[in-house]
Amino acid sequence: MVELKTDTSIDAMHAAGQVVGRALTAVRRAAGVGVSLLELDEVAREVLREAGASSPFLGYRPSFAPTPFPAVICASVNDAIVHGVPTRYRLRDGDLVSIDCGATLDGWAGDSAISFTVGRPRPADLRLVETAERALAAGIEAAVPGNRVGDIAHAVGRVCRTAGYGIPHGFGGHGVGRRMHEDPDVPNEGRPGRGLPLRPGMVLAIEPMLIASGKDAYYAAEDGWTLRTADGSRAAHVEHTVAVTESGPRILTARETP
Repeated sequence: MVELKTDTSIDAMHAAGQVVGRALTAVRRAAGVGVSLLELDEVAREVLREAGASSPFLGYRPSFAPTPFPAVICASVNDAIVHGVPTRYRLRDGDLVSIDCGATLDGWAGDSAISFTVGRPRPADLRLVETAERALAAGIEAAVPGNRVGDIAHAVGRVCRTAGYGIPHGFGGHGVGRRMHEDPDVPNEGRPGRGLPLRPGMVLAIEPMLIASGKDAYYAAEDGWTLRTADGSRAAHVEHTVAVTESGPRILTARETP
């Protein structure tokens, strides 16, 4: 069931989203050659603590997971697409990093993700991240009353496929509200004009995931969480929580430009 949020609820979700935005900004600023993924997780934890927010990631255990998630961020490096578990791995020059973070504040959740490079970037990685951001922008632009979920999916997928990138099937966006994951599912590829109609008060996480090689295959790593590209190619993941309103899409997890 899809819950339509009131303007007051959306404002409260914006407050949660701003905590997420600050956490992602702090993590990106802290990321550098030699910094461990666990250290980045601690940076995000401190932002949540200062805001009086909790993490919807920490302890989360969906049906596919062998263990509860142990961190407040997902940290996915190079060939990891999403759901990377922070470890002692220290970032290296040229790494491509995706950080996903959530926050729950006063009972409402926010969810967002960024991808960036560390040290000297590969041009191919910069193109991959830039395309992911364009796909996200296209999906957000389609999140208006009168459209359907399929219009968002089509907008995201068209940007990804036109650029020659792969899309991992079965993973995409979702509704957000009192819980991090709510109805409806928001795929990263689909047919326009199909799916659930978009109505004011719907709040959606739109999150393109791109595979550089153009192939879609992936596998779950031994930790049971991390999804990796089957061919070892690099991946990018970006996300915003967005409210559908009469006046257009409202990004609830907007953050500072680094």
